[in-house]
Amino acid sequence: MSRTVRSAPLPGTPGSGDSGSGNRKRTEPNRKILGKRVAALAVTGVGLYVVLPSLSAVLGSWPKLATLSGMWLFIAVLSECGSFVCNFAIQRIVLRTRGWFPVVTAGLAGNAVTNALPGGDAAGAAVQFRMLATAGVNADAAAGGLAASSLIGIGGLLVLPILTLPAVLGDSGLNHTLVSAAFIGVAAFAVYIGLGALLLETDRMPRALGRAAQWIWNKVRRPHPRLTGLDGRLLQQRNEIRAALGRDWKRIFLLVAGRLGLDYLCLLAALRATGSEPHVWLVLLAYSAAGVIALFPVTPGGLGIVEASLSGLLVLAGVDGRSAVVATLAYRLAQYWLPTIAGAVAYGVFRRRYGAPSLSGSESN
Repeated sequence: MSRTVRSAPLPGTPGSGDSGSGNRKRTEPNRKILGKRVAALAVTGVGLYVVLPSLSAVLGSWPKLATLSGMWLFIAVLSECGSFVCNFAIQRIVLRTRGWFPVVTAGLAGNAVTNALPGGDAAGAAVQFRMLATAGVNADAAAGGLAASSLIGIGGLLVLPILTLPAVLGDSGLNHTLVSAAFIGVAAFAVYIGLGALLLETDRMPRALGRAAQWIWNKVRRPHPRLTGLDGRLLQQRNEIRAALGRDWKRIFLLVAGRLGLDYLCLLAALRATGSEPHVWLVLLAYSAAGVIALFPVTPGGLGIVEASLSGLLVLAGVDGRSAVVATLAYRLAQYWLPTIAGAVAYGVFRRRYGAPSLSGSESN
């Protein structure tokens, strides 16, 4: 149901009431929004300042892309395209929709917003949600499905360090930072599995999280109407997610493996394009550690954070400094820059078919 917008009476006209009080009420939320945006910009600025040397080194290497193997660069871009296709296939399953067009265009547009704005994760998710709702995807299914897709992706990323344990335990001369990253990843995966089991198998945990999130939201958004019943809605969405995963868990498992495997293959192809012959398992460990670091949205799309962490971890994995920097640039070109450009195009194509996404995000056909 679309939201009704009522125009406020002009000051001095009948029914205008206390114009000063109304102005104060409108100004207070605007100040909070401005404060949040300033805080997000400040955090982004500090993050970029910290990683500026590494980011400059990576971005400054773009002329060296011309020296890379064209065949391996093509394989890198093709692998990343396959990774995105797997991700969209997962979203089709959890959203319970057959259509590819709304899922792909909304996913690319949301990803572009996330990559472009400070603290863009929430904004990107909101854009994707509104586009899906405009295209006729059930709003509740969209909210629960997108949450499930994100959690599945995090779980797949956390399982990667376990695959590297044989190489880590069998090499006594391995860099201590990489060894620590492997064991931290294993511990994080164990915690993830434990929390996942509690969320999926018990009602108490989702209800407690829902009540806590509702309390925090009502405190932060105090000028707005109070949020109620979040614990019940969260439990309902959990049940819907569990039912969807129960029916299609095999397909989802294969698609998660495909998404991560093809993204990792993109990085390997970028390294091979430089002429480097890296140790596959150590690069996998560097890749997984950099992916976990990128989960913390300090900068838009991990800009600078991924470049700094990945290039440094690749050096620890035995790749020479020049190859690590240029390969990181090639990988981020396929994984970050090209999808961001594609997202702007996808949004325009979506609008031509469905019109502008609804601001309420609640419409469904």
